[in-house]
Amino acid sequence: MPMIKLQSSDGEVFQVDFEIAKASVTIKTMVEDLGLEEEDEEIVPLPNVNAGILKKVIQWATYHKDDPPATEDDEGREKRTDDISSWDADFLKVDQGTLFELILAANYLDIKGLLDVTCKTVANMIKGKTPEEIRKTFNIKNDFSPAEEEQVRKENEWCEEK
Repeated sequence: MPMIKLQSSDGEVFQVDFEIAKASVTIKTMVEDLGLEEEDEEIVPLPNVNAGILKKVIQWATYHKDDPPATEDDEGREKRTDDISSWDADFLKVDQGTLFELILAANYLDIKGLLDVTCKTVANMIKGKTPEEIRKTFNIKNDFSPAEEEQVRKENEWCEEK
């Protein structure tokens, strides 16, 4: 099976099955643009992904290598947050920093399935929480004065559940 070498931002090189690496539209495009053949020894640099995160991305892509490609008409599915597989849920039981790094890597590498599942995980962390609980969960400082907060509440009361 043909392999490709991917280099993380911190210099670590990973040898990955070519078909697995093509889960990333970014890598697939780089390979095509560089005119690399499957037998070339060229290293593909990934300056926006560190080794720890790249290792997790490769692990995810390896597990999902036989998944059907995501289609653009999956909009209804995109809006659901209750369709995360048990493997993905376990895989994403990581600290917040790692989860956000995975989102950034999935976005940079253009891996739709990974981006969807990581964003759904964050959405589930937010769902049903008050603004105060969300601030606490994500360590966000409230920079609104009580008067500003009341104004925002009034402007948006139409969307509040009664």
